[in-house]
Amino acid sequence: MAKKKKNGEQFYGTTTLGEKGQVGVPIEARTAMGIKKGDKLLVFGMGCDMLAFSKLSKVEQFASHLAGRLDVIRDIIKKSK
Repeated sequence: MAKKKKNGEQFYGTTTLGEKGQVGVPIEARTAMGIKKGDKLLVFGMGCDMLAFSKLSKVEQFASHLAGRLDVIRDIIKKSK
C-alpha cells in the first residue's frame, strides 16, 4: 500500500532482487506511474547504495526534479563518503 509523504513523494513498499538480477515493481507504483509491460526504464545510481528508476519518456521531468533537489543530493553524497 502506498504511503504519501508531505512533499508528494510516495513510498510503495519493498521488492527483492531476484536470482537473475531482476526487480519487481509494486503494482501500486506501476499503476500510479503508468508503467506498463514493455516500457523502457532508465536506471540511475545515486549515492552509495541508491538506485532510481525513470520512464524513458519522462527523463526530462526526472532531470528537472533532480536539479531542484541538488542540495539534498549533495548532502547524501557527503554523508556517504
